[in-house]
Amino acid sequence: MAQGLVLINTGCGKGKTTAALGTVLRALGHGHRVVFLQFIKSQATGESRFLESYAAEHPDKLFYSRLGLGFVRDKASEKDLAKASEAMATAEKERDNARLVVLDEINIVLDKGMIPIERVKEFIKTKPTDQSIILTGRNCPKELYDLAHTITEMTDIKHAYREGIKAQRGVDF
Repeated sequence: MAQGLVLINTGCGKGKTTAALGTVLRALGHGHRVVFLQFIKSQATGESRFLESYAAEHPDKLFYSRLGLGFVRDKASEKDLAKASEAMATAEKERDNARLVVLDEINIVLDKGMIPIERVKEFIKTKPTDQSIILTGRNCPKELYDLAHTITEMTDIKHAYREGIKAQRGVDF
């Protein structure tokens, strides 16, 4: 039986969710069941459309849910708090028999205090031995670092947006 890993994709640069999606494709290619939950993102993107379609056709292989209300700028609203709690409850319910669980943007949820960090730590500590978990988002709480096997920090060195180039469909969303 393979040992499951805990991976953190954090930092201010692009690519945290994209890297997690590459791992999702890899896991699905090996016939593993995947749970992918988006905690913040609310608008449909190319990847969300694909995941929704694939999950509808292959519910035994992929559970996908986009449970966010959009980016939280300053203080989370009651609606944000309720949605974050619902998303975490969904992760807790759906994780059974999954080899890979992706909690997309969970780090932002934790940074904003939308759910208790102890809840996520318990989720990690009680994972099945062969289950891997990916946590994405900026500002990952350092408390999670000791629970992780791999931590990748995406660094923003140069960005097209600062050169006046708008986000591109199919590349950025």
